[in-house]
This record gives sequence, structure tokens and C-alpha cells, in this order.
Amino acid sequence: MVSYAHGTIGVSDQCAPSMTGPQAIESAYLQDWLARGYAVVATDYIGLGTPGVLPYLDGKAAAHSVIDMVRAARTIDAGVSPRWVVIGLSQGGHAALHTANEATTYAPDLDYRGAVAIGAPSNLEQLFPFGGPGFPNLGLRGLTTFSLFTIVGLRSARPDLDLDSYLSPRGRELAGLAERLCSPELAPQVAGVQVGELFSRSLGDDEIRSALADYLGVPISGYDRPLFIGHGTADTVVPIVLTLKLVADLQRAGSDVRFVAYPGAGHGESLGASSADSMAFVEPLIR
Repeated sequence: MVSYAHGTIGVSDQCAPSMTGPQAIESAYLQDWLARGYAVVATDYIGLGTPGVLPYLDGKAAAHSVIDMVRAARTIDAGVSPRWVVIGLSQGGHAALHTANEATTYAPDLDYRGAVAIGAPSNLEQLFPFGGPGFPNLGLRGLTTFSLFTIVGLRSARPDLDLDSYLSPRGRELAGLAERLCSPELAPQVAGVQVGELFSRSLGDDEIRSALADYLGVPISGYDRPLFIGHGTADTVVPIVLTLKLVADLQRAGSDVRFVAYPGAGHGESLGASSADSMAFVEPLIR
């Protein structure tokens, strides 16, 4: 079985893939797995279609949603294999890494075999504390949108931080829109808005740094099954340098990780580019 973790679509209930359907690049990718005889399940994540706001990039919350989908599938059909892997793109790649770190302890009743993470954001907890007035334009596609979703998610998960006090009036206005609009609808609303315009003061104080590390950080140890990490060299959403740092840390910690860079592939394109490699990685694990 494949438990699939979807990429960024928004934090509002109306954005849930169970309502809108999967994104085209993800649908085509998953069809290949279905054609090979795998059962595929896919979570919306907690907060999409359930009470509250999606805790966007809260790795542990996403991991539990991904794992619970496997349990749900076996509850509905006990004939579905207990052997499973997690696969995710972008936000889902981040979720896949956290799932890999949680799977055997959170669900020892299931037979977890490994993880595939494509275009996964990592080391964000190192970057977000630089957020504040005057933050430079890094030329990354969608950075303001993703920053808003992260702020909205952390604000919901940690109301004690009073994140609104770090936001400018414009930032609070756009955070309100981010709670209600899906990615395609939010994008034109933030066109031309730089990340620095969202803030009235820096995110670099110790309390926020600690909260960001807990919320966003990808573990670099504690993986007891193999990992496959893929990333496009032309990714202008999640720069590959962040993943190179992650892979180096994972290897230094002794994790069983295979990394493949896809020359010329952009963010979404890396999913299709990785298809043959990810299948070749998974099939021996599932046997």
C-alpha cells in the first residue's frame, strides 16, 4: 500500500483534495502506482475538512494523518496488505519524512517499509527566524504564499505565541485571506507582496526560534527504514541546497538514505521525473 501525502493547496476546508480532487501532476503519478497493483490512500491532513485550521508543515500532525489513513484502509478492507510505504511531494514530502520518523512507534501494528520524499522543504526553522521587516526578495516562487500558510498554521497550533503581534497590518490582512483561500486564489492576492512586508518585527527571538524548530524541523536521526529523497535542480520553490544540507545531515547520522537530483526538473516536475527511481526503490521493500 502507498499512503500518499499531497503538496500545498491551502489550509481551508474547501481546499481538501477529497473535495477538489488531486492536482494533475499528482494524479498522473498515482495512476502509475495503481497500474502496478498498489492500493493508494491519501489523507487531506487534519484541519482540512475537520474542525480547526490545518497546521501547515506541522510534521508530527501530518505524519499521524498519513499513518491513520493506512489503518483506515485496513479497517474498511482487511484484505489490503499491511505492508506500506509513504510517498509525498513538497508539503507532502515534509510529511513523508516525519511519517518515516514516526511510523514504527506510532503504529507498530502496521508493517511500514520505507519513505519517498520529493521536493521536500527542510531546514526552514533555520530560515524563518530571519523573517521580519526588510527581508530580501530571494526570487523564490510562491514564498509569500507559503510563508502565510506557515504563519496561519503556527498561529493556530500555538496561540500562546501571539503571532499577530509580529505581523504588520498588511500581514494580518493577508493571513486572514490565507485562512480562507486555496493556493490558486491566494496567489494573485499576494502578487508583488514581499515577505518582509508581512512583518512589523523580527521572528528572531528565542521563543519564536524554539517554536519554529519544534513545528517545522525535520528530524535527522531516528529513521529505522530506508529513505528515498529526490529533488529537481531547477526547483525555484524549494531550493535544492536545503535538501543537500538535509541529506548530508541524515548520512552523518547513519540513516539509510538514497538521494537523486533531477537535472533541469522544477518543483512539481520532480515528481514525474522521480517515478521510475521511486518505484525501483519501493518494490524490493514491499516484497
